[in-house]
Amino acid sequence: MTLEEVAAYLRLPTETVLRQAIQGKLPGRKIEDTWRFLQTAINDWLRSQDNRTILLQQAGTFSDDESLAELRASIYQARGRAESAQGSDT
Repeated sequence: MTLEEVAAYLRLPTETVLRQAIQGKLPGRKIEDTWRFLQTAINDWLRSQDNRTILLQQAGTFSDDESLAELRASIYQARGRAESAQGSDT
């Protein structure tokens, strides 16, 4: 699979997949100027990852999303509670 195919398969930005591959966190090989990935290796990698680690990586993908604050506020509003417990002793 190409870099773009893996990004589409994982539903992640190409830059994120590239960064993970360069750091050795995602199984792949650079052949000359092109990255290549085996789908079976990607599937094995997905199965082997700690669910919490995957969630944190995915959350980091959205950290620069400008709509995140609005989305979070609407979720808390729908739940009928404030985002933080101000004045709480806990």
